[in-house]
Amino acid sequence: MDALHVSASALAACLKAKRQRIAVAESSTGGLIAAALLAEPGASAYFLGGGVIYTAQAREALLGITPADMAGMRSASEAYALLLARRVREKHGADWGLAEAGAAGPTGNRYGDAAGHSCIAVVGPGIERVITLETGSADRRANMRRFAQGAFGLAIKTIG
Repeated sequence: MDALHVSASALAACLKAKRQRIAVAESSTGGLIAAALLAEPGASAYFLGGGVIYTAQAREALLGITPADMAGMRSASEAYALLLARRVREKHGADWGLAEAGAAGPTGNRYGDAAGHSCIAVVGPGIERVITLETGSADRRANMRRFAQGAFGLAIKTIG
């Protein structure tokens, strides 16, 4: 079993034990977080849903985040990751919201972040945590996996 599935299994076990549910909003991980969580047997006990929020259009259509909500904020920032986590949690009625936004590569994004930059947030009852992960790599696929792994690590540390 690869590292993503080991981490997803650990998060799933934690959520099941606490009888809590999670929703996910991810960007540069392209659905890897949700896929790993859904690969675990009994996922319906803890996984409510989410989406790949890759564009402004998806952000507004799936999470109701308007241009006014984005005033003074840029994507791939800690503030944005927190907004995504809060909104996906709220929209799904979840105990926890998990969000990721970054630049997988092979180039950076239009905001000046280098490839390998990701902001990850977890929001739950009375707690909000956010981190920035910098891999220093331009390898898109490897970054996607490292970002997903980082999301699982933060979620397990926060929820567990």
